[in-house]
Amino acid sequence: MKVAMVEIEQEERPACARLEPGHEVIYCDTPLTIGNADRFTGAEVLSPFVDSQLDVGLLARLPRLRLIATRSSGVDHIDLDYCAAHGITVCNVPDYGDSTVAEHVFALLLCLARHTVDAADRTRRGGFSRSGLRGFELQGKVLGVIGTGRIGRRVIEIAHGFGMTVVATDIRPDRAVAQRWRFRYAALEDVLSVADVVTLHVPATADTVHLISDREFAMMKTGVVVINTARGPVIDVAALIRALSQRRVAAAGLDVLPEEPAVREEAEIFHHRILAERQLKTLVADHVLLGFPNVLVTPHIAYYTGEALHRIIETTLSNIEAFAGGEPRNVVVSAPVSGARDRGPTTD
Repeated sequence: MKVAMVEIEQEERPACARLEPGHEVIYCDTPLTIGNADRFTGAEVLSPFVDSQLDVGLLARLPRLRLIATRSSGVDHIDLDYCAAHGITVCNVPDYGDSTVAEHVFALLLCLARHTVDAADRTRRGGFSRSGLRGFELQGKVLGVIGTGRIGRRVIEIAHGFGMTVVATDIRPDRAVAQRWRFRYAALEDVLSVADVVTLHVPATADTVHLISDREFAMMKTGVVVINTARGPVIDVAALIRALSQRRVAAAGLDVLPEEPAVREEAEIFHHRILAERQLKTLVADHVLLGFPNVLVTPHIAYYTGEALHRIIETTLSNIEAFAGGEPRNVVVSAPVSGARDRGPTTD
């Protein structure tokens, strides 16, 4: 099979060599786009990361595609309906960054609690004044956890080490886990009303877009700290700006933004597809957030450790090998695995 590994870093390539005896492997260190899609028209397997937006227009340019082995747990960057309708199997990496992401939650929280970035910048410039650097302890604070999957549970485990009280919400509460990790479940409204810190750990779905907006910010305690290492659209960033301006939210730590690719590559704003598709109001709000002194934004690196990257690439390669062997694993969308099919151009 012809395998296209896109958005792949140079240091990840040697691990992929194990595919090469039986497959033709091509590499690309940038996301897959309409602009470079012609390079991959013969690919039967595509392994992207989350910056490749695999919509109908792009997938239609890959007529021989049989498998998308995304190197992520989330699949919101893939048009799953198109894949199901066109016989494309989709596999993901469901478990790679529980501790990695959970630890980044507390990296953000501790930096905000102790003004670490400002303090370090100040001393680097030769200033040793403590003015404006008074922090707060985590001990005794209430942590509100939105979503108690693998990452949420690891966050709860770490929180107990800091002496925090945990209250959580989830659409599928696990009472046994709550008893084990000594926290209680409550409705979202109740969690928001008692939490000193709110941390989000939900997937990107139609139900979670703007899960936290003006209504939810109004429910929060004045002076709350908000952490988002999940997905950008979970928070209505315009509403967050209002809550910060009103001092309802004291600080925010964000590893994700709704219009992250366009913020990262400003030239994309002027691309004709971007103008048609991007929510420019959200894009402007993203830029405004970057200027708030009490907002700490990191460039989607919560997952980005050597250990997590190793687990991601190993699971992805195993997914490709399992598919080639006729027994796909970690399947999100199931499709036939035998017989490469050239579906030809489509106008879907």
